[in-house]
Amino acid sequence: MFYDVTKRTIDIVGSIFLLILFSPILVLTAVIIKLTSEGPILVEKENSHMKRLTKGGKVFRLYKFRSMLVNADKLLETDPKFKSLYEEYKNSGYKLHKDPRVMKFGRFIRKHSIDEMPQLINVLKGEMSLVGPRPYLPKELEEQQKRYPGTEKYVKEMLTVKPGITGYWQVMGRSNVGFEKRIKMDAEYARKRSLLFDLGVMIKTPFAMISGVGAV
Repeated sequence: MFYDVTKRTIDIVGSIFLLILFSPILVLTAVIIKLTSEGPILVEKENSHMKRLTKGGKVFRLYKFRSMLVNADKLLETDPKFKSLYEEYKNSGYKLHKDPRVMKFGRFIRKHSIDEMPQLINVLKGEMSLVGPRPYLPKELEEQQKRYPGTEKYVKEMLTVKPGITGYWQVMGRSNVGFEKRIKMDAEYARKRSLLFDLGVMIKTPFAMISGVGAV
């Protein structure tokens, strides 16, 4: 109880503080996206990849700066020229290291996790936390559990907490960590969750953002 109340208080205060602190970066990013590409500043709400799972398996809309072409999710899933790329996407843990849909400026904001800053709004709404597991796609979890039998128990543990903007696996390799290891790390975080654990992740986060190691 103490942990949950304290963590929620930190999330609210922390997200407000970070929104104010990073407001120049947020505004500049929004302006550049608008000037350099056609389409919305944030990833479209209709984008199926923005439907993620939070605590208890509830679905919510994830907020992100748009780093790809408009309707990027539909292009990947329905355009014949992206057929092999879509198979690669599913087989590589729902990540692509060389994605032709990513815009030039998009590569920069993805590398340094700037595209994820709007998720501070998700934190304020109580859908996410500053620190927690990765916010997974429903389809991703369904298919990956079939591909990796035995991970069901880790998924169940992971869904006992809210996903985070940053987390254990994010600061320990990000996209270089495969699903099986990642879900185990997420489950470990849920099992061992504490304010001290969260603090350790927060301390490592700035380095992960600046270095861009493991980002796609």
